[in-house]
Amino acid sequence: MDYSYAVTPFLAWFAAGILKFSINSIKAKQLAFGQIGYGGLPSNHSAIVSSMATLVGLKEGFGHPAFGVAITVAFIVMLDANSLRREIGKHAVAINQLVAAESARANLRERMGHTPFEIVSGILVGSIVAATVHQLVHTF
Repeated sequence: MDYSYAVTPFLAWFAAGILKFSINSIKAKQLAFGQIGYGGLPSNHSAIVSSMATLVGLKEGFGHPAFGVAITVAFIVMLDANSLRREIGKHAVAINQLVAAESARANLRERMGHTPFEIVSGILVGSIVAATVHQLVHTF
């Protein structure tokens, strides 16, 4: 039985998460457990959805209707990561500034969305994971 459709998005998420943690740790010059979550390089969301779209394209064909659906979902997720979630982060910055002026309460997370470069990096990670899984399934 072929479990590649179930395994590939998880592997893409895991690979992007390890890369993101490593990059953040190198930048911070310490283990960056506090930066785990939304935002950063590469985009986990983009890696996950692009891994599935790539796998569908490789297995079913890039002209298959399922590939069109996968690309549509991927596009929506990536637009959301770039626009809506970045705007939420900007709002968090403004709210945190207002709260800081009045009290020392906990801050809202400001790093929410992704830059286009972070999204493209996520697409690259997801596509590489999908191509690797596809190749391994055909090898064994």
